[in-house]
Amino acid sequence: MQAPSEALAEVLGASCAVLFDFDGPICDVFRGLPAPGVAEELADLVALYDPQLGERARATDDPMEVHRISLEGGPVLLGVVEDALTAAELRAVKVAGAPVVGAVQALRAARDAKWRVAVVSNNSAECVREFLTTNGIADAVDDVIGRPRLRPDLMKPAPYPLLAAARSLGVDPAGMVLIGDAVTDVEAARAAAARSIGFANKPPKLSTLADAGADVVILAMQAVADALVLLGPPDCQA
Repeated sequence: MQAPSEALAEVLGASCAVLFDFDGPICDVFRGLPAPGVAEELADLVALYDPQLGERARATDDPMEVHRISLEGGPVLLGVVEDALTAAELRAVKVAGAPVVGAVQALRAARDAKWRVAVVSNNSAECVREFLTTNGIADAVDDVIGRPRLRPDLMKPAPYPLLAAARSLGVDPAGMVLIGDAVTDVEAARAAAARSIGFANKPPKLSTLADAGADVVILAMQAVADALVLLGPPDCQA
């Protein structure tokens, strides 16, 4: 086992609770059911209700962005897209394959050392729980904070999911650290006054996550597991 970097040890050591983003650090959600195809399906739904919004929706290959766009179409359209997205996510995690390398070890290390642990995701809580249960790691997590139903405006980079996790875990937001692979994760952590660990699972993310203000950037989830094992229980009152 390699010793964790000083920066990673410092960031974790200053925290009471570890939050994991889902798509990236734990699961490659759309590995088996590619996101562009899901986005296209959702955009077709949007176009049925509002052709003008449908054109905008078809301009992105990000299902979450289509969901954000659907908010402008009123509550009926929003509900239809929400339900379709959740159904697609449930299909996706069933064919997503194994957890990201090092993710199980990181979750187990946090749990074994008695850290408070939550998954904070823009994906639905239903699909997160499905994946955790299927892979036998649901017991490693205290809570799952998924996409707020019918409120895509509250998804990360908004701080809402992190603040909900703080309330659920009984910790101050400043005592949390979020591990995420997207700039929106870093932005959400900063907005919630929490720390962030950027997971650069693709080379370009090394600079983008650092530039966004991540407190430290790692290349592998195993680094988190190793650091937590060496640190032991958090040095704070959770």
